[in-house]
Formats: sequence, C-alpha cells, structure tokens
Amino acid sequence: MSEIIQAQTGTFEQADIDKNKTIAGLAYIIFFLPLLVCPDSKYARFHANQGLLLLIVAIAGNIILGIIPIIGWILMPLYALVIFALAIMGLINGFGGKDKRMPIFGKYDILK
Repeated sequence: MSEIIQAQTGTFEQADIDKNKTIAGLAYIIFFLPLLVCPDSKYARFHANQGLLLLIVAIAGNIILGIIPIIGWILMPLYALVIFALAIMGLINGFGGKDKRMPIFGKYDILK
C-alpha cells in the first residue's frame, strides 16, 4: 500500500513523488520537461504548471515594466530578483517532494 499525501492541490502518491521529484524540480528551469519525460505523473505535472505560470508572469512583468519609461526600467532588476527567488523556491519544493503553490498566481491551473 502506498502512502498518500494530502495537500492544498490534490492527492499525490508517495511513489510518484519519490520517482519524479528531480524532474519536478527541473520544471522551474524548463517547464515542459516533465510533460515529455513523465507525462503520467500528477506530481510532475503540478510543478510543470507552476513553472509555466512563473514563466508567464515573468514575461508579462518584463513587457509591462519595459513599456513604462524610467520607473519601469528602474524596477525591472528588482522584479527579476523576485522572479529568481520564486524560481529558487519552486526548485527547492520540487526537489524536496513538496507541492506548495506559488504565492499570488499559483492558484491557477493551466495544465490539467
């Protein structure tokens, strides 16, 4: 019998987490990697979704700050640091076998 972990996001089997946590952590660098390597893993798909959301927020924020003259350009490096910190947090959660969502925008599920 496999142990089941309950979290805010759903139910993941411990065997799934143990087998795919390396790929799940790498999802924050290349979000589609878990979709190619282990498409049946719910845990890896969760982190692929979080990585995709992080990528979308990073691109949208850079476009918006790039359009705003002077103040936006000054805030862009700070925004990059926040995105970097969120990516590190995601890497740690993915490699550590945790299924925490990203703050603010992590509640959305793009990948089903």
